[in-house]
Amino acid sequence: MPDSDRQRGWTPDQSGAAQLAAALQHCRELTRSHSKTFYFGSRFFPLAQRQAVWAVYAACRRGDDIADEPGGGEVALERWWQSTCASLSGQQTGGGGPHPIDTALSWAAWQFPIPQSAFHELYLGLQMDLGGAEYRDMADLELYCRRVAGVVGFMIAPICGYGGGEQTLQNALQLGQAMQLTNILRDVGEDLERGRVYLPADLMAQCGVTRATLEAGQVTPGYRELMRVLSAQARAWYKQGRAGLPYLHGSGRLAVTAAARAYEGILDALEANDYDNFSRRAHVSGPRKLMMLPGAWWEVRSGPNLV
Repeated sequence: MPDSDRQRGWTPDQSGAAQLAAALQHCRELTRSHSKTFYFGSRFFPLAQRQAVWAVYAACRRGDDIADEPGGGEVALERWWQSTCASLSGQQTGGGGPHPIDTALSWAAWQFPIPQSAFHELYLGLQMDLGGAEYRDMADLELYCRRVAGVVGFMIAPICGYGGGEQTLQNALQLGQAMQLTNILRDVGEDLERGRVYLPADLMAQCGVTRATLEAGQVTPGYRELMRVLSAQARAWYKQGRAGLPYLHGSGRLAVTAAARAYEGILDALEANDYDNFSRRAHVSGPRKLMMLPGAWWEVRSGPNLV
């Protein structure tokens, strides 16, 4: 067995293979249950890439869940960060054997050059949640979107394979930011229940929206305008992000295109709900996602191949 494999902690014996299979299955189920849209797109990757994407999502989700838990989050988040660093470097941590997500992430990092720096930015973003960060303007919100989701593009691109260098990574960043802003607009009511408001304070003031307006669940003309402005920003990021799709390798291009279309469809659903994200949750149904596939396939087929 090569030294690099031994350093990664991988062994070819039956028990190790069974442990890895169980870990990857755990990440698959977690992805499917927590993000149907992300899971939908992931199914168009080849098997190894698909499994690595599930591992990355599961690791990010575990950190996000910690940031959403009331009390004691700082200590738990630090443990998550340490275990994530260990997994990315192929080390085994924790008594009683590693967590399935750690096992899966370690395998994914062995297979693909997933950058630890991207996870560190995610860690900083989750600290913003725990610290009760305030979002004074769009620059504050963009930084948050970058850290908690944009950098996921830096994790997925090496799994997919890509050309175009740094510009493709910047496009992936913008696509991730667009998806996070979409989540924020969908979840205003749910986030408010946790005491969090991600909407920029200056835009709220310009539109005549106050914290009291939000807590009353009032969909006023000003609130609709606020949602339209932020939806337009998300769509601008989607457009910029799509410029990098022709540089993605293989079927990963269809996977990311399908996920992007499904996520942007949430904005369409929000608009159809008259921007009521207090009593209604904007979503794209399974059948609707399937109906989007021919358009995604045609976008991939008719677009330039720049790899």
